Amino acid sequence: MAALGHTARLDIFRRLVVAGPGGLTVGEISDATGIPLSTLFHHLSHLERADLVEKRRQGRETHCVPNFTVIRNLSSFLLEDCCRGAA
Repeated sequence: MAALGHTARLDIFRRLVVAGPGGLTVGEISDATGIPLSTLFHHLSHLERADLVEKRRQGRETHCVPNFTVIRNLSSFLLEDCCRGAA
């Protein structure tokens, strides 16, 4: 959850989830968010260390894709185990 605690990382993460399994290139993310590449790589590293995002090289481009398995597991935990009994 700490990886999503920064507004820029949350914005990046949301965009990747909306993009789906194909993800977005680093350039596409930078263009959409206005985040400079050096700063973007810093934020992507945080998301990657949290296992929320995977980076994949395809030719000269780096694609970032959401790790939907981890996202589903986290969502299930939050909805089922963490909030059990909450109205």
